[in-house]
Amino acid sequence: MFKGVVFDFDGVIVDSHPAHLRAWKSFLNSIGRNVSEEQLHFVLDGRKRDDILRHFLGELDADEIEKYGLQKEQCFRDEVTHVRVADGLLGFLENLQSEQLAVAIASSGSKSRIHFLVDRFGLNKFFRVIVTGDEVEQGKPDPAVFLMAAHQLGVDPCELIAFEDAVSGIKAGRSAGMKCIGIAPPERVPILLAAGASCVMPDFHDMSCSKIRKLLSNGAGMGSTSASHQFMS
Repeated sequence: MFKGVVFDFDGVIVDSHPAHLRAWKSFLNSIGRNVSEEQLHFVLDGRKRDDILRHFLGELDADEIEKYGLQKEQCFRDEVTHVRVADGLLGFLENLQSEQLAVAIASSGSKSRIHFLVDRFGLNKFFRVIVTGDEVEQGKPDPAVFLMAAHQLGVDPCELIAFEDAVSGIKAGRSAGMKCIGIAPPERVPILLAAGASCVMPDFHDMSCSKIRKLLSNGAGMGSTSASHQFMS
């Protein structure tokens, strides 16, 4: 029986991927680095901002990481009016709260940006713990951020369900010992199942603790394709 839920942030709690893509493109263009749309999609794989900066710009010292990080942060805040809470999420969070389950965020995103958006959407009351990429040395697919969230919740990782939208996030949750549920459109179902998701859903509509319990009681294991068919809306 699970005792809590750990959410990734971007693409799971908030529909922020389009804004992220525009922000990163704007930032990279501002420093004379032009990248293709295909190359830009690297930013959607749940990596830490520092890792993304090094991916596009090569080795950077601490001062450069801080400077470029602040510039990218401003580019994102210019896009923030386009960010929305994920469909069906608020109802699911209220259900988790009514069940008195432990709930956390475990994101590779920066602390300032995650807390800015959590405050903006009034979500603080739902989360006992928020762990960000600034608080761990290794980003996803390393399990550090999930393990820290579990530790701060005081719950064994094997008793937590992780909601993720990226392959690196699914792998991180699995490595931490959690069962993982993917949040993604139909075309991404196969790659998330292959990464180890128990099932994949398009959003949180009609999601509840009882549905999760039903899924687990039916014996849906990691990467179960049959689980994905019975659980997707």
